[in-house]
Amino acid sequence: MICALTGTPGTGKSAVAALLARRGYHTVDLSAYAREHGFISGRDVARATDEVDVEALGRSLRLDAKMAFLVGHFAHRLPANAVIVLRCRPAVLRKRLEARGWPPSKVRENVEAEAIDLITQESVKRTPRVYEVDTTDLTSEQSTAEVLGILMGDTEGHAAGSIDWSAEVMSWY
Repeated sequence: MICALTGTPGTGKSAVAALLARRGYHTVDLSAYAREHGFISGRDVARATDEVDVEALGRSLRLDAKMAFLVGHFAHRLPANAVIVLRCRPAVLRKRLEARGWPPSKVRENVEAEAIDLITQESVKRTPRVYEVDTTDLTSEQSTAEVLGILMGDTEGHAAGSIDWSAEVMSWY
């Protein structure tokens, strides 16, 4: 089974992936894989991000594990049996990204993407099994437990679209 573990930057993907790896699960950091295997197709200087040839990366990826997690903000764009989108309340996410020293424009772009559930929307267009985990108030260990629980069938409350930040977004105006 291949599970895409995705979400906007700052939602906890790397922390959850590290815990999954410690528990013996095969994880693939897609950004690192793209850099190591030559799938960076350019650089968006204005947004301070690498551009990844996701289609070519997907064609090259070979997984020997029975269970593997593809980890990254674009993981949902690769073939997977299930997608788990980590989500975080936009006001909290803003603080996390600002603490990373990101420029205001990059923080805003990612907070807005989270606010409109962009990654969930993209995911449901590609994969029938899409779930969400609100990591806002969870530790990494709790988020990991939620991810594993979903894969073991505990999907109640995790349906795609179950997290709605619209009230918070409306307070911005």
